[in-house]
Amino acid sequence: MINLLKKDKELWDLFTRREEYDPIFLDQYDRFPYSLSSHRNVLDPKVSKFLLENNLEIEYPEEKKFAVCMTHDIDNVYYSRLRVIYSSFKYLQKLQIKNAMRMVFNNTHKKWNVLWNFNDIMNIEKKYEAKSSFFFLALKEDEQDFRYRIENLEYEIGNIVDNGFEVCLHGGQSAYNDLDVIIEEKQRLEKISGERIIGYRNHYVMFKVPDTWEMLSKAGFEYDATFGYADMVGFRNGMCHPYFPFNLITNKEINILEIPLNIMDTTFDEYLPFDINGQWEIIKYLIDTVEKYNGVISIIWHNKNMIGDKLKLFEKILDYCYKKNAWITSGEEIWNFWKNTYG
Repeated sequence: MINLLKKDKELWDLFTRREEYDPIFLDQYDRFPYSLSSHRNVLDPKVSKFLLENNLEIEYPEEKKFAVCMTHDIDNVYYSRLRVIYSSFKYLQKLQIKNAMRMVFNNTHKKWNVLWNFNDIMNIEKKYEAKSSFFFLALKEDEQDFRYRIENLEYEIGNIVDNGFEVCLHGGQSAYNDLDVIIEEKQRLEKISGERIIGYRNHYVMFKVPDTWEMLSKAGFEYDATFGYADMVGFRNGMCHPYFPFNLITNKEINILEIPLNIMDTTFDEYLPFDINGQWEIIKYLIDTVEKYNGVISIIWHNKNMIGDKLKLFEKILDYCYKKNAWITSGEEIWNFWKNTYG
């Protein structure tokens, strides 16, 4: 694959994201945003298309035509006081008394806490014969963007693993650029889970090409699921298949599988001004595109968006992919399959 892509400079530069090696500008989170990329048609997986046209053949278990890597970033397990007050008021305006009361008591008991919804998520996915990956922060209380103590989630994390779902590390803001921090957070989560952690995604999808891949490989991760845009959906480097990144500085392939990110729920909330119907049309288009190229579509759906219209949209995605006979599964299972079949 590498030798084939090298023959086409445009595709090679896109695949390796050459323009990100020495960026002129970055956004407020030190990210390279879609808004600054020279590659504008990000809805076209042109690198994957080229590879398929040149005899790349992909076959999934049980004759599935494409795969869905379903993931959940667990940024919060409690609402802020301001959010509780605001949401309660909005529910009361709509005369939704039950929802208003649940929000008022949200942080006092797990039963009322709409963010303590790991079992709910798994039960929804089981209806569609799906599995997913849960990405947990493992920060200390004095660290930037601390949201919760991972030690308080030991039972829930164990329950996720016992149900056959995956627990992964959601690296803190500084982790993407600091090997020592990545290793420390990994060890902290492994101590709580009792499992080897192989999957990674950085908070705020912060990433530095190619440094973050190299650090994750050295830290012992097997795959990354960060590489997508925060401000746009689609195919950041033209790939809708997992791949091993190539380092243009060392001129070597990096020993970590990238499962590129295609859709993040909060991208619509913060960057793309579409109503829920418009969001569905874009998501549907991307799913159909990945199906066409026998790819893997990777989706982030935060636990905070398992309510209201966002919950309905999440179930609509699962139902649509299930009826298309997609393999809806965790990053771990995709990594294991890819390693044994195409690695």
